[in-house]
Amino acid sequence: MIYLKAFSHAFLHALKNLLPIIVVVVFFQLVILQQMPENTLSMSLGLLIVAVGVALFLQGLELSIFPVGKSLSNQFAKRGSVPILLSFGFAIGFSAVVAEPALIAVAQQAEEISQGRVDALTLRLLVAISVGFVIALGVFRTIFGFPLHWFMIIGYMLVVLVTFFAPEEIVGLAYDSGGVTTNIVTVPLIAALGIGLAASIRGRNPLTDGFGLVALAVMVPMITVQLYGIIVFSGAAPDAELTLYSGGVEVERHVLVGMLLDLATMLRDVIPIILTILFFQYLILKRPLSNPPKIIFGFILVILGLYAFVVGLKMGLFPIGSSMAEQLISMERFGFIYLFAFMIGFATTMAEPALIAVGQQAEQAAAGKINGTVIRVLVAIGVAVGITIGVHRIISGGSMHYYIIGGYTLVIILTALAPRYIIALAYDLGGVTTSEVTVPLVTALGIGLATHIEGRNVLIDGFGLIAFASIFPIVTVMIYAIVMQWYTASLSKVNA
Repeated sequence: MIYLKAFSHAFLHALKNLLPIIVVVVFFQLVILQQMPENTLSMSLGLLIVAVGVALFLQGLELSIFPVGKSLSNQFAKRGSVPILLSFGFAIGFSAVVAEPALIAVAQQAEEISQGRVDALTLRLLVAISVGFVIALGVFRTIFGFPLHWFMIIGYMLVVLVTFFAPEEIVGLAYDSGGVTTNIVTVPLIAALGIGLAASIRGRNPLTDGFGLVALAVMVPMITVQLYGIIVFSGAAPDAELTLYSGGVEVERHVLVGMLLDLATMLRDVIPIILTILFFQYLILKRPLSNPPKIIFGFILVILGLYAFVVGLKMGLFPIGSSMAEQLISMERFGFIYLFAFMIGFATTMAEPALIAVGQQAEQAAAGKINGTVIRVLVAIGVAVGITIGVHRIISGGSMHYYIIGGYTLVIILTALAPRYIIALAYDLGGVTTSEVTVPLVTALGIGLATHIEGRNVLIDGFGLIAFASIFPIVTVMIYAIVMQWYTASLSKVNA
């Protein structure tokens, strides 16, 4: 009964997160386009399945991964062993990202569009290894108290440098891969690890030292995926007929067999987290789990939730994004496309649960310096502006290289000017804006625009919107902090 009540609450919460998207889509369909897509029923059913999947997934996380992960973090922090903490940071980063639903969705889209040149599993493993490495690096930074801004400035200078040499087919995908690593699984685990460490180490500040792990997890995959792209796109293209043939076999398989194979895939995605937890719990800490039946039930819910989520994406959010792009382009009035991009970006971000949670944690850690609601509005504006600029790039056909390099050059300059207390939080906020709902819809919108605008390459131009959604919240939050610092200093001079 308790589980049913918790599921209904999580389901309603998931529907609430979907509501802003539904409102924006319905507004555009009825008021702007004055028509409804042919597959409205299928899309609506897909959205409901997404809500069910997210509810099951969240409920499973609350019963299994979250309590066990937090318990392990606290126990390791108390033991104070640096090698064990670094190993745990790597393992948690790797296992959480491998199971990330948004990364699964983007990787599958990339493999299909590139006709197999980009391998979905290889892409996910590269991103997961990158995140594991950088979480260990972030734990090291927190333990020894190194300032985050030097890590971020040097890191993004490397990102920009690699972008100069990366093929244009991989740039948008690489930045999107960085944006989707921090999401429904990773943010709570990584944030809890960082804040828990900072709170347990004498002389550390939870605001300046506890935040920043999420930001690092966004940055490093951008480098590794671009390096992967340099290798992949330097060779010959694969045989297109072979790719199409494999797809034909996929379609012809029995429905029940397909469902079982998809469930097995979901199990494969969650196994790394299970193995990580069991290894550290039993072999390192040498303590049994507190409530094994409850935890096992939680993992079952996680697997079922992932499965429903992926099914719902294919039925609901991907078709909505593609359909809206096609309909808006057919009107040949690009102003409405910009308006749709801005409204979708703002509406989905304001309802993003990870952003709400991080905003509340920041407000508590900042002791009056930060208002959680103001932060949410600033981040939502940043996402809306970022997606709108990204859409303009697709429509105008501009090079992703120049937009990205320009955006991160601005971020680096602001990092040097912004007050130190806001830097780690600003970068983390850029990582939590792309939700399990926003990512598939925005990805589908970009791919839909690139597909239906003449002269655009889907692989080159279709990806990148998520990257813009991650860059500009950093900009808006840092500018706000700089302005507030200047305003406070001016008031102090006047009063003096």
